[in-house]
Amino acid sequence: MRVIARRASAYCRKPGNGMSSVFRRALPYGLAVALVASAAHLGWEYTHGGVASHHLLARPDLPAVSNWWGLLIPPLLGWLASWMAVRRAAVDGRAANRSVSAFLGALLVGLALSFSFAAGYASLASGIFFTALAAGLLLPTYRAEYVFGFVLGMTFVLGSVLPAAAAAVGAAISAAAHFLIRPIMAGLLRAVRA
Repeated sequence: MRVIARRASAYCRKPGNGMSSVFRRALPYGLAVALVASAAHLGWEYTHGGVASHHLLARPDLPAVSNWWGLLIPPLLGWLASWMAVRRAAVDGRAANRSVSAFLGALLVGLALSFSFAAGYASLASGIFFTALAAGLLLPTYRAEYVFGFVLGMTFVLGSVLPAAAAAVGAAISAAAHFLIRPIMAGLLRAVRA
């Protein structure tokens, strides 16, 4: 037993094998978590009056989107988030902890937003949503683990399509802030200092 433990420890200490080798085995878990959560949600809806559909922008004159899409969107986001986290963990050993923290933080935001919406606190829901958008200016909420956590947190109230669309808007704003505005501001700051 000691020989196996020593070999495993030596393998994990090799460059590039640290957390990434352990985390790589966790790759299917993002997919599994999302698939189980989606199946449980749809099973509950199916047995309690049928699978719901939600109108875009909550307007009956706009098309409705079925919650059956929940069998595709969250598992796809879960796999993407796990895959991206594994890629980052291969370069930086601390990236795995950051990915899990990002997922859990976004999950809490999604749960808070969905519960406030379901309880009828529209002003609180709006405040949470706009705060999450503003946080995207500072945090890299364009990353897949943020999007996955947010969508998974909101899936139980609104399905997965509408939260995915809202997360896409937030991710686009965050990506624009991180890849367009920050470099422009840094260039201007360097030009002013020179």
